[in-house]
Amino acid sequence: MAALCAAIALLAGIASAVGVFARGTGAVETVTSVRGATFDMVIDGVYANNARALVAEGVGWDIFTLFLAVPATLVAGVLVARGSFRGRSFALGMLGYFFYQFLEYAVTWAFGPLFLVFVVIYAASLAGIVWIGVDVAREGLAGRFTADFPRRSWAALSVTMAVLLTVLWVQRIVAALGGDLIGGGLTSETTMTVQALDLGLVVPASVFIAVLAWRRSPAGYAMAAAYVVTFAAMAAAIVGMLLSAWAVNGELALPPVIVFTAAAAVAVALGVRMYGFGIRGTSRTTVTSLRDLPRSGKPAEASAR
Repeated sequence: MAALCAAIALLAGIASAVGVFARGTGAVETVTSVRGATFDMVIDGVYANNARALVAEGVGWDIFTLFLAVPATLVAGVLVARGSFRGRSFALGMLGYFFYQFLEYAVTWAFGPLFLVFVVIYAASLAGIVWIGVDVAREGLAGRFTADFPRRSWAALSVTMAVLLTVLWVQRIVAALGGDLIGGGLTSETTMTVQALDLGLVVPASVFIAVLAWRRSPAGYAMAAAYVVTFAAMAAAIVGMLLSAWAVNGELALPPVIVFTAAAAVAVALGVRMYGFGIRGTSRTTVTSLRDLPRSGKPAEASAR
């Protein structure tokens, strides 16, 4: 599992480095899409044949992945190798980040030389999520979490962001259906990939995990501990995307920058509380699971602590 985390991180680092350093000269050509939207299309570099605005955001995302997400995942791999429950939870969160990012890359970018790399990364990330998740579930979740786990705060943040995403994307969908392609975000794209992924994956997952955590479900706590990492990374990456777009286009989308900066900060704070106070310091040798229970049914002293 640790080796898989390291391999995914290194492959993601290579893909992101190519996106940052082989993005081309920035030369564009004004074109009209099949839907009649006029936009500036990048004509060289690894992200050629995409809208300049999309490339500007993508490069910002690549920078965040290369310099923050990749090192964090390599550290997570070391913790996974040590059998740390916290390490495996953190690794699950980072693999969730890579799964979403490179799934979106694979189905959003115009077909290019990194297509197969994107597919391999998101497929390997999904495999890692299943592998580590099954490993954690097999050991058991009883006794892993404390009463200090911030379930209410996490549920409030998760549901709030799910509602905001829903409102934002529904507005864009309505605008596009009404013929406002630019307002709907349809420039070089032929469909709303991001909206499909967020409304079909992110929003339901956010609400589901929030409800389970609110109800004090150990499974909900475990999923929240992983998802808060994905949440914080994605929110911070979105800020990086918006700032990168500002550097290229000269227009700062201030409201979303403020919203996602605040969301990332709150998620980091909740993550610190979860990992520092809400999760017991257990590993493979000191877990509370069925095989650690003596015949009397009482947890072993070492496991309980």
